[in-house]
Amino acid sequence: MSPPARPTTRTTLRPVAPTAPPAPARRPTSSPGTGVDEYVLFCEGVRVLAGLDLLQYKRGQMERRLRSFAQRLGMASLADYLLVLQRDAVELDRFLDRVTINVSQLWRNPEQWVTLGAEIVPVLAKQGRIRIWSAGCSYGAECYTIAAVCLERAPGVKVEVKGTDIDPRMLERAKAGVFSQDDVRTVPPASLARWFQESEAGWEAKRELREVVSFERGDLLEMPVPAGSYDLVFCRNVVIYFNEDVRDLLHQRLADSLRPGGFLVVGSTERVSNARELGLTAAQPFIYGKA
Repeated sequence: MSPPARPTTRTTLRPVAPTAPPAPARRPTSSPGTGVDEYVLFCEGVRVLAGLDLLQYKRGQMERRLRSFAQRLGMASLADYLLVLQRDAVELDRFLDRVTINVSQLWRNPEQWVTLGAEIVPVLAKQGRIRIWSAGCSYGAECYTIAAVCLERAPGVKVEVKGTDIDPRMLERAKAGVFSQDDVRTVPPASLARWFQESEAGWEAKRELREVVSFERGDLLEMPVPAGSYDLVFCRNVVIYFNEDVRDLLHQRLADSLRPGGFLVVGSTERVSNARELGLTAAQPFIYGKA
């Protein structure tokens, strides 16, 4: 499941075809004049078809997007649009790309990385090891960025960065560690020269950087996450379109994954609404510390 298109960092919970039989469908809600809710039926169809639960997103925003997609194809209803998606694999792939766009870059929001490097990494480095989780890593730009920042600001400290995403295509890109000219546009020149090398394919992460980064597939709302297993957790621009229940559930899981003294990093315009209940306190506008 990934947030709808927006010029933000990533799309975490990207749908893939389920490998096991889908869970029983929710019962559609009533709608005046039709007896069923067309939007709910469409979302149930997509969940069975692609493993993406659109009902976890805020309805008003999502429904407007879906009806716009249908109208562009000349479909008069979401029911007609669902039939197209069920019959046309190419159109289904286009639909998923429209709903879940991966937008990222190295050193995205440079001011955040300056703060992390100056205020947070030195604190975490005191224990001799920094364990980091990028929850919703997309194609890995965030993982390689924080790895480089830690190696620069905490030399000699063991750094481990794990990126998780549900989209296997994005994970393959992440493992390759190759970035476009557009991806590197906000990288400090010294860091670009230190950690990346230019090639015909683009800017490739050097071996020293690759060795501290790993990637795995997982759904952030369902995958097991051992409590207290990370010092630093990133989840930026992932929850902004989720309904409140889903957002709060994910924030709970992220907070639980932190050790006492660890930090949670969210998007520059985000906040954790129930931070105190989760044992978190604001350390910076986008950083929460766990007591």
